[in-house]
Amino acid sequence: MKLAILGGGGFRVPLVHRALVRDGGEPRVQTISLYDPSPERLAVIENVLAQQAAGYSDPPKVETTTSLDVALDGSDFVFSAIRVGGLEGRTQDERVALRLGVLGQETTGPGGLAYGLRTIPVALHIAERVRALAPRAYVINFTNPAGMITEAMQRVLGDRVIGICDTPSGMGRRITAALGLDAARVQFDYIGLNHLGWMRRIIHNGQDVLPSLLADDKLLSSLEEGAIFGLPWLRSLGCIPNEYLYYYYFNRDAVRAILEQKETRGEFLVRQQGDFYAAAADDPEHAFGIWHRTVAERTALYMAEAKGDFVADEEDEEVSSGYEGVALGVMAAIARNERATMILNVRGGGALPGLDPTAVVELPSTVDANGVHPLATAPPDLHQAGLIEQVKAVERLIIEAATTGSADVAERAFALHPLVDSVSVARDLVRGYTQAIPEIAAILH
Repeated sequence: MKLAILGGGGFRVPLVHRALVRDGGEPRVQTISLYDPSPERLAVIENVLAQQAAGYSDPPKVETTTSLDVALDGSDFVFSAIRVGGLEGRTQDERVALRLGVLGQETTGPGGLAYGLRTIPVALHIAERVRALAPRAYVINFTNPAGMITEAMQRVLGDRVIGICDTPSGMGRRITAALGLDAARVQFDYIGLNHLGWMRRIIHNGQDVLPSLLADDKLLSSLEEGAIFGLPWLRSLGCIPNEYLYYYYFNRDAVRAILEQKETRGEFLVRQQGDFYAAAADDPEHAFGIWHRTVAERTALYMAEAKGDFVADEEDEEVSSGYEGVALGVMAAIARNERATMILNVRGGGALPGLDPTAVVELPSTVDANGVHPLATAPPDLHQAGLIEQVKAVERLIIEAATTGSADVAERAFALHPLVDSVSVARDLVRGYTQAIPEIAAILH
């Protein structure tokens, strides 16, 4: 099989490659085509992958190209991990909002809307080229905001676009480990949108064990979610929210904490990744070691404004599985008919009551050779339904603005987002992003 990775010069590509070189199933990926507009970044990542593959028998062949069509042609799977505007665009996503006293974060709130707005036209172009060059391929979308981008691409490719995020599966893995349960015997009742979901039940041998977890101070405190939300709030909710809901439940705290830091997450990554690519290019023989040290630092500082001094137990690298593990699981289920259930971003088809069946939602879904099948679930409660429906309405307005170029529609989207508390602020946000980000200026009129 051939796998095309779009954004192939990206920092996290070695994580996907690591999962693939360890994969012993059949059929398996034999060729990886890395596409990226930057030949310099491609050269660094190609070097990292070659060193990572050392010692493995028959690793996949790695090809690099700056041509999207070359990468896509004949592919069986496409991983889309693009970043339109680069990390410099991300810093503007954050700073434009923060200057107005509004949350500045990559995927949640106005920053996520700006990111989606400039990404959707590029994602739609990619979808058109997939339809022309690899019509039987499945697109596994990593690009944030994952739900919005997946829904936009589905307008061209339908259910052959699947959005993935490792946050829900990571939460489930941590909970299972904390409770000492056999993961194969656990089912998760999780509902929502990407970065906006709740774990409502954890079923083990027919019993919901979530209440016992919520009642146990020691176990609950050992989870990242316990540190982020606090035990009283989790018990008040009666469920465990996705960590990104911190930005909704503790919005003012989050904005204050980010402003108190010396640099935003985007600014940190611009500096850190710039240093990595320069160091790996100057010392190509040690590129993999440089990458490994850099990814450890990056992970340790993830969501620092929410986690504070909390330090998670180190996970065994051999068993830890982030978004690359979810992606490989989706591929294996489709290509080998290895039926599996995962929490994915898929077209709901009525599985989430009260929401348009064509809306992309984040739900447990069964994956097999026939594709992805979201599992029917109980309705969300009123506060969950309210947030889901409001944010989904905003996502769809951003898709409309990106495809029509309407600044008025963009302003309406920003104004209706729960984390933007003023129509005037929404107008200032659209004006600020248009002035700061060329890709948005090229879209809106």
